[in-house]
Amino acid sequence: MDTPERTLAFRIDRPEPDRAEVAARREAAVARICAETGIDEAMIDALVEGFYAKVREDDFIGPIFAERIDDWGPHLAQMKLFWSSVALSTGVYQGRPMPKHLPLPIDARHFDHWLKLFEATAHELCPPVAAEHFIVRARRIAESLELGVANANGVMVGPGERYRRPETTWTPATD
Repeated sequence: MDTPERTLAFRIDRPEPDRAEVAARREAAVARICAETGIDEAMIDALVEGFYAKVREDDFIGPIFAERIDDWGPHLAQMKLFWSSVALSTGVYQGRPMPKHLPLPIDARHFDHWLKLFEATAHELCPPVAAEHFIVRARRIAESLELGVANANGVMVGPGERYRRPETTWTPATD
């Protein structure tokens, strides 16, 4: 049996975007966000450093990080690029955070705790408008990562549902 040829219904030919124009639009967007929020790279550095200092001292999520991060310098540098891209739309972060989070032993409780530490740090170190800008984005990130982790563990969560890892219960050994 012959396979019919696939035909292309339509094609939109667009000229390649002018790189200078794209760069100018991005620069204007970054400047607008900076002006509206007061966020700059120095604030991002302070937020990332302050937040991860809390994470390293935290009894609940600290061990998850400690088990995977030997040298905090490169991790903090990546997180500063990440938050620059998220908060200012700079586009300097080129990583893929989802695959790094999927194998972690985490669930809604961990994301809630991460957000609690992040929000406290943002409120301590940033003016209110900037703190809210960071927090709104952090909540979206946490929600997205939680959904991804749930999906990777074969769990589909519906609207308003949260992902909880199955808890193993101890039972005595029987001989």
